[in-house]
Amino acid sequence: MTPQEIAERSAEAMWADDPASQALGMRIDSVGPGRAVLSMVVRKDMVNGHGTCHGGFSYALADSAFAFACNSYNDRVVGQHCSVTYLSPGSLGERLTATADEVSRAGRSGIYDVTVTGEDGRVVVIFRGHSRQVSGTHFDEQD
Repeated sequence: MTPQEIAERSAEAMWADDPASQALGMRIDSVGPGRAVLSMVVRKDMVNGHGTCHGGFSYALADSAFAFACNSYNDRVVGQHCSVTYLSPGSLGERLTATADEVSRAGRSGIYDVTVTGEDGRVVVIFRGHSRQVSGTHFDEQD
């Protein structure tokens, strides 16, 4: 099985057990070893009192992209720490796209940078996640 096939099967297995990302209307646009791109349209129920996307929803999108990137090797991995910086607001009806890229992966630890952009290419959120591998896999590679 190629690294790309492992990443795709890991994402399929995770997606099947991820009602939170599904309920928010996220979609997986692409996935590969150490990388994931997810997107989501800002719905009316995601808008805050300023009329823009609530930071918790743009954070959730970044966090989900982080999760799919760091779990792309068929090892179960969880978030250990993250930081998030909000740079510009998302708008009602806008599709936000989160691109997660592996910066470092050594032993059981990893660091991933996620950039959430708006439809016009502006940066909405910068997120850095630290991951920690736990026991288990997403699927049996012998199947």
